[in-house]
Amino acid sequence: MKLKRPSHREITGKLASAENALSCGHVALLNADVIREDLLDLNILIEDLPELLPRMMDELSADLYRGTRPPQRSYENAIDGCELYAFAWASQAVGCDMYLKFALKNEWLWVVSFHEDRKAKGGEPDGLPN
Repeated sequence: MKLKRPSHREITGKLASAENALSCGHVALLNADVIREDLLDLNILIEDLPELLPRMMDELSADLYRGTRPPQRSYENAIDGCELYAFAWASQAVGCDMYLKFALKNEWLWVVSFHEDRKAKGGEPDGLPN
């Protein structure tokens, strides 16, 4: 029997790597303008992200993984070929259902998507199955 990846253990490791990058200040936004607009929809300023993102990362676990199996790979130049890890959860820090997709590259956390979970609101899913 072939195991579907990422495994629970692999996802837990990716979350730990993401939190480590975050604690070192190694965070980049793939498309800051899009993330800024999505945050404004939640009445959050992008300037609040350095304080908010660690609180939200603490809420994540492997059980909240909503990405594909195996993970999709990015085609964006900055993170071309990197695997994408997506999560959806009820965030206590923001007070709504959130969606976060990130990649890891050279010990940096790249935030790809960060917004209210559209699937939970009955909107278009982010292209990722549950």
